[in-house]
Amino acid sequence: MFGRRPDGRRLKDQDPIVKITPYLMPMRCDAQVFLEHKADYEKLSRYIVKKSQEGQKITFMQILVAAYVRAVSNNPEVNRFIFNKQYYVRNNCSVSYTVLKDPQNTDSNETTVRIEFDLTDTIFDVRDRMNDAVEKSRATEDGDFVIKLAKAVLAIPGLATVIVGLVKLLDRYGIPPRAFVRELPFYSGMFITNNGSIGLHHPFHHIYNFGDVSLFIGMGSILKEATVDSEGKARMKRWLPMGMTADERVCSGAHYAAFFFDVMRLLEHPEELENPPEHVRFEQGVEYHVPKINKNS
Repeated sequence: MFGRRPDGRRLKDQDPIVKITPYLMPMRCDAQVFLEHKADYEKLSRYIVKKSQEGQKITFMQILVAAYVRAVSNNPEVNRFIFNKQYYVRNNCSVSYTVLKDPQNTDSNETTVRIEFDLTDTIFDVRDRMNDAVEKSRATEDGDFVIKLAKAVLAIPGLATVIVGLVKLLDRYGIPPRAFVRELPFYSGMFITNNGSIGLHHPFHHIYNFGDVSLFIGMGSILKEATVDSEGKARMKRWLPMGMTADERVCSGAHYAAFFFDVMRLLEHPEELENPPEHVRFEQGVEYHVPKINKNS
């Protein structure tokens, strides 16, 4: 309300062509664009093996999330979101994803985690935050906030409809409950899913109209393609495929292009993520910081 929300501040100066797009496409599902990319699986694997030999365990998803965080630090325009046809600058860099309560049992219940990152985070900071969030979520026997909330609203017939409708109404006027914004995975800059971990192809996932997620990335199972190397010899090459869905209204095509260029470059050179960025850009004075994880606590 009055240009402020728990998750952001109204964007003031803006290109009028971009600003009018929510009036032409009022819902996120109206403005979905789909992109596909293949990261070099072999190069990423070599990097992961090298770090493992140095005592640093890192996963493919953690590299991708770290690349996203670093790209946002240089392209904050991608971290905007839209509510009630108005643009907001997000006051956090957040990622949500689904995890199994028991990773050894595919029939176990799923839960979601939402993690906020600092734009100076290295790959190691990102890994520590993700590991910490997953461990805490799996250690909660009676379920985390999302599960408890779902059980509560479904316990009474019709209550879920009332609660969701109320939250949507409050969202529209910029006063959603802070607990919902902080805990629900639908209030994140990016949602990511690793379908490859369950043997499925990379999806082009829809963006939820509920909440304010503006980017969805789906990782799929490894692809093998015949290629010709620099010596003219045929060989099979492995790729990590990703399906990307973005809200095209959020920023200009040039901003999106710069953002995705940074993500793809960092996936080619993940070693760059080991050091913090030289510079961090914040939009229109909306600056935010998240304390580093203390691994000794």
